[in-house]
Amino acid sequence: MNSLQLALHLDCQLDHIVARVDFSLPGITALFGPNGCGKTTLLRMIAGLERTARGTISLGDIVWQNGSKNLPAHKRNIGFVFQDARLFEHLTIADNLRFAEKRAGKTGPGIDRHEVISTFDLSGLLVKKPAVLSGGERQRVAIARALVSNPQLLLMDEPLSALDIRRRAMIMSYIETIPAKFNIPILYVTHAIDEVARLADNIVLMDKGRVIAQGPVEEILARLDLPALTGRFEAGTIITGIVGRTDPVFALTTIGLGSQSLTIPKLDLPMGEKIRLRIRARDVALATKEPTGISIRNILRATITEIAPEPDTAFAEVRLDVENQNLRARITRASLDDLALEPGKPVLALVKSIAMDRRLLAAPIERKP
Repeated sequence: MNSLQLALHLDCQLDHIVARVDFSLPGITALFGPNGCGKTTLLRMIAGLERTARGTISLGDIVWQNGSKNLPAHKRNIGFVFQDARLFEHLTIADNLRFAEKRAGKTGPGIDRHEVISTFDLSGLLVKKPAVLSGGERQRVAIARALVSNPQLLLMDEPLSALDIRRRAMIMSYIETIPAKFNIPILYVTHAIDEVARLADNIVLMDKGRVIAQGPVEEILARLDLPALTGRFEAGTIITGIVGRTDPVFALTTIGLGSQSLTIPKLDLPMGEKIRLRIRARDVALATKEPTGISIRNILRATITEIAPEPDTAFAEVRLDVENQNLRARITRASLDDLALEPGKPVLALVKSIAMDRRLLAAPIERKP
């Protein structure tokens, strides 16, 4: 898989964006943060669409911007997918794709248009015009059009924000295949944590025009010092597991986590499939002794690694080690005191089976070489 180094040293006085980033782009990297934090402006700066940007940008060995050198957007060899599809309404879908392919001026082997059409299930749409397509269909075409231009890097600016939950889940299933299938990394802008958990390998966390943190998504979401940015109510962690047996009577699937396991609602996935799950901190309770007579089926042995009380609230965040993976629990400070919890103490983490975000369960994690 293509692994490019994107180096940014940028200032944008108009929107108060200051970015100092140097990171590799395997798979999908999410630019994440609250609305108005500068994600879209930074993406436009990378694309060459923001004229007020000052500084340097390079992708691999190619310098896009440095001093007097500033490659225009059409020479930066990127594909851009906007919030709205921005298709040519007077052209058929087939002609939209041909136009993108022709404008790219490919001189050698690249992404095959017919393979893109097959991958995104567009065969039945080719003779249609954009006006008759649904929102999800339009975005599939927009992504396909960006791909046939044979880019080195695909930029996506909240491409799912206008879609309902069902269509969002469907389009995510297409997006997550792109890096491995077409050997193109993606820089993906979103303010939705479920999209980050489903799609991203790495995350760049932004706030007020500045990059606050960056790294593997599992590590950043597990940090307790970023609650204002990663969210308190939706805060959680991503863990990986192996699909085990399914109980046909009770419709439960076992997920192996090292020497322990979880049971979750039935998955239609083969045994041995490696998947990742997002578990919210608010859906994890803690105990210091084996509970009895409860409905919660998932009881995991864990060790407390960090505690972050929130003096301005009733709550505290607790980070746990479970089979060398991070899990977070959000409990009251009163419970923290009653149970005498402290770093290094072994505990039992109680996780409801229904607490797992089932829309994310089938997300394959093996997108890296």
